[in-house]
This record gives sequence, C-alpha cells and structure tokens, in this order.
Amino acid sequence: MPRPTAAQLAYGSCTVIFSTLAMLLLSQTSSGAGIALIALAALVLGLLVALIVPTPKARVIAIRKPAPAVTEDAPVPAPVPERAAS
Repeated sequence: MPRPTAAQLAYGSCTVIFSTLAMLLLSQTSSGAGIALIALAALVLGLLVALIVPTPKARVIAIRKPAPAVTEDAPVPAPVPERAAS
C-alpha cells in the first residue's frame, strides 16, 4: 500500500478537526457516548476525504535505443539489375 501524500494528510486532518467542531457545536451534546459517536463519524469522514484526494501519477519515461553509428567502412549494397521490358 502506498504511503499517503502530504495533501492527503492535510485534507484528512482538517476534515476531522473542522467536522468534529461543527458537529459538536450543532448537536450541543454533552454525553460521553454522543461525543464518542461524533468523533468516530469525523474520523470516518476524514478518512474518506483523504482517500478521495487524487494522488500524483507516476511519470513514464520512454527509453530510446541510440541510433546505430554510421561508419565510412560500411558496405554499400550492389545495385539490382533492371529487367528489360518485353
């Protein structure tokens, strides 16, 4: 499994923090079970956001073979004799 990128960690962490604060303020709960449920929901939401953040694509580098060296000593092909038209 690949390691998470800095962007994934940042987005996931911010999502957990802000969603926890928002849900606690909106629900106005004071029970331990309610706070635990909100914290769990925020962690799941942060995980989903971190997984959705696109990861950078791997760069594909094409390796080309070098062209064969042309030397002056290379043999020249003999000309092909032409056939006479009948």
